[in-house]
Amino acid sequence: MIITPVLPRWSVLIPVFAWLALAGSLLHFGSLYAIVLTIALFGGVLTAVYHAEVVAHKIGEPFGTLLLALAVTLIEVALIVSLMLSGGAATAGLARDTVFAAIMIILTGIIGLCLLVGGIRHREQSFGLQGASTSLATLAALAVLTLVLPNFTSTVVGPFYSASQLAFIAVVSVVLYGTFVLIQTVRHRDYFLPEVAVSDEGVHAPKPSNKVAWCSAGLLIVCLVAVVLLAKSLAPSLESAVAAVGAPKELVGIIIAMIVLLPEGIAAVSAARSNRLQTSINLALGSALASIGLTIPAVAIISLMTGWQLSLGIDAKSTVLLLLSLIITTLSLGTGRTTIMQGTIHLVIFAVYLFTTIVP
Repeated sequence: MIITPVLPRWSVLIPVFAWLALAGSLLHFGSLYAIVLTIALFGGVLTAVYHAEVVAHKIGEPFGTLLLALAVTLIEVALIVSLMLSGGAATAGLARDTVFAAIMIILTGIIGLCLLVGGIRHREQSFGLQGASTSLATLAALAVLTLVLPNFTSTVVGPFYSASQLAFIAVVSVVLYGTFVLIQTVRHRDYFLPEVAVSDEGVHAPKPSNKVAWCSAGLLIVCLVAVVLLAKSLAPSLESAVAAVGAPKELVGIIIAMIVLLPEGIAAVSAARSNRLQTSINLALGSALASIGLTIPAVAIISLMTGWQLSLGIDAKSTVLLLLSLIITTLSLGTGRTTIMQGTIHLVIFAVYLFTTIVP
């Protein structure tokens, strides 16, 4: 998308349409109204991507990618927390399923598509190895400590942590993610700075004014909230469709996670297409880190306050896929250069993840 000095009219009207569509869903127009909600959802996603690019162009990297990752994750966390508070102990595995789906979609789907699209257009792409290594090391630690280790502790039989263990892991998650953000934005910001690509028109466009940037920041939040709420509104229709074809219920969570991650996914693929793979990696891995680093402490607090037992450990099949994805991503991003081969491998693993969810 081309950044202009004045916000285009559609970038203001689409968020209004998305919220009007949400209001209309309260009137129960019928099953066909899901088409309107779907149109509003994808319109909100595209508009959110535009406003994220405007803000990112104003404040520069890596703050732009960090802003979009944090905005999406904070809204996702708010949605999970609200569902847990309303659903009670029955939602004990909601945070685990959401975080695991987000990690798999990002590591295999979004990164795979970025590497494939970038490789097709530019043959070979490069990025800063230090930033990718820092992100992956932090992600591997967070993922294993929160999703795998609960299956092997003995104070409480897995897949649960005891109250003290859960509190400790929540603190560890905050420390790891907080340190990563400090490294990314202050102490070693240069590790995450992309090389400016000649083919990217947005990089060379004049920076937007403060007024335009603030308007885009506000509209970005408005769009992201609408996207999450629209995804939630479409969940019953998705559940009916999934049940009709006989697929497992877990597929609904994956589809909703994919919808919520669409703004980040589109922005990441667009950056890879413009030969800014560093921006793609910052956005993808930063989103995965934020998903764990913010979700786990939030749900841990709810669990400790309410006494509900929080199910965190994933099953054996999911553990294999998670560890395989972490290993492959480490190898793919371990040289600082990528081709379509790495992209193909990631997307194949993503296809296996989806297939084994449908046919367990």
